[in-house]
Amino acid sequence: MVENAIYPAYLDRNCTRSEGRRVPEDVAVEDPTVEEIAKAVQQVGYDAVIERDVSYSREHWQDRGRVLVKNAEDAAIHTLNR
Repeated sequence: MVENAIYPAYLDRNCTRSEGRRVPEDVAVEDPTVEEIAKAVQQVGYDAVIERDVSYSREHWQDRGRVLVKNAEDAAIHTLNR
């Protein structure tokens, strides 16, 4: 089973690339939550699991959580996890 993690910092307009943002600034959003990310993942047809008690290593002081995307063999999801 393929499982990918999406941390809010990957999509956060307030983060720089060196702070963990992985998408271009023009498609990033302000302060994304794991609930919003999970909803978007589910809308495109993947299973999403929210893990609230984990931190992204570049923001270890914040518990923003992460979203696990199950069975995502799609190139767009893999691009976020590089």
